Amino acid sequence: MALPTREDLDILDAAVMRDVVAGELRVSPAQALRLYDEMPLETLGRWADLRCRHLHGDHIRTYVIDRNINYTNICTAKCTFCAFRRDGDEDDAYTLEYKQLLGKVDELVEIGGTQILMQGGMNADLPLGWYLDLLRAIKEQFPQIHIHAFSPPEFVEFIRFFDPPESSLAGKLRWVMRQLADAGLDSVPGGGGEIFAPLVRRKIGLGKCDAQAWLTTMYVAHELGMNTSATMMFGHIEGIADRIHHMELIRRWQDKSIADLGGGGGGQYKAFISWPFQRHATSLGRCAEWGAGAGDNLDDPFPGDVVATLDGSGRKEAHPLFGRRIRLAGSTDYLRTQALSRLYLDNIYSIGSSWVTMGPHVGQMGLLFGANDMGSVMMEENVVSAAGAVFCLNEPMICRLIRDAGFIPAQRDNGYDLLRIHASADAPDRRVKDWSAYRARQLSVHRKEPQAEPIHLTVETSTFSGKRLTGSVHR
Repeated sequence: MALPTREDLDILDAAVMRDVVAGELRVSPAQALRLYDEMPLETLGRWADLRCRHLHGDHIRTYVIDRNINYTNICTAKCTFCAFRRDGDEDDAYTLEYKQLLGKVDELVEIGGTQILMQGGMNADLPLGWYLDLLRAIKEQFPQIHIHAFSPPEFVEFIRFFDPPESSLAGKLRWVMRQLADAGLDSVPGGGGEIFAPLVRRKIGLGKCDAQAWLTTMYVAHELGMNTSATMMFGHIEGIADRIHHMELIRRWQDKSIADLGGGGGGQYKAFISWPFQRHATSLGRCAEWGAGAGDNLDDPFPGDVVATLDGSGRKEAHPLFGRRIRLAGSTDYLRTQALSRLYLDNIYSIGSSWVTMGPHVGQMGLLFGANDMGSVMMEENVVSAAGAVFCLNEPMICRLIRDAGFIPAQRDNGYDLLRIHASADAPDRRVKDWSAYRARQLSVHRKEPQAEPIHLTVETSTFSGKRLTGSVHR
């Protein structure tokens, strides 16, 4: 049963926030906007941390060992925030062969991995049988590996590519999803969430499914007993109210899944992860930052805030510069947004910290701003790395970050069940004798052509005994 909201209460009152922390009161959209705009960052973070401790306790914070496999970069969508997609005729366009894909899974198993996150571009040349045979091959060779694959935009394109014999969107999705589940699909990732507000989504996600289709896809997955995650990419043309509207839709549809399916073996959203837009090599990134364009006045509201509404009904006519200016999200904006998500999404168990885009130490701070999970030991990533994010951590490093934040690191599975609690001297980070000699491993990024010479990357960090972590990345 959904928690009650009380619009008449002052959300900045400590007594009201204690009820939110205890899970006795739900934050309304208008109250969420006040929290974002008016509550000091450290206070908002403290309440989010208290809410996280109420749900997850004071001691354990988790991570997963998985591999993000992007099986193709050929894509029918033309999202302006993406530097990864290709049309198919470029020199670096690719679709991986089964042998390559299975080899990647084998490398994951060798380091103790339990899950693959498999997503790709929306490639019209791949028939349904290609996906079914791939899933069967993975499960046959690696039955212990959980397959977390195919985001809602991919599923919506699947029904366009494969033309299922059903009349409704839900029916078509169910027809495709059942076959993939029977072949080995275990759960559905929340990729392609971006921002749900129609005006923003149409501007940044050309050719990508709308919010209703995205949410319907996840509800069908829940009907079939699969768990999912939800995501949000912010820090571009959207307003703060758009972020809250996005969270509201996730919360509302989670209520629906729990109410309709909770007693009958249905799935639900297990986690919410948000991250800021990475501008490098993207069309959207070429927009001027607010304040840097001709005629911009920083004393005026950001165009996205003028246009945004809490119900997603914003109109571009409200500001002539909407969509022509971006407001990038720094670390404080990221932590504020993550803390708000923990307080707002009262019906979602896990909040993930996004160190991949924000860097190890902001990700570590996320554990004190409502996150209970540090996400993946990032063995491979191709999408955000194409847009400029190159941070990479291995298991000892991610364990040390969690421990230095004051928690015990624990490896989890896709269902957030604990596999190993690292409290002993034999923990991955405690086995490292000399951090000064410890090097960040290279982030694996798929390249079709032979790789160029590596670029040496140095990351300043105080957590690792004031040393400098170095590693190589490739252009």
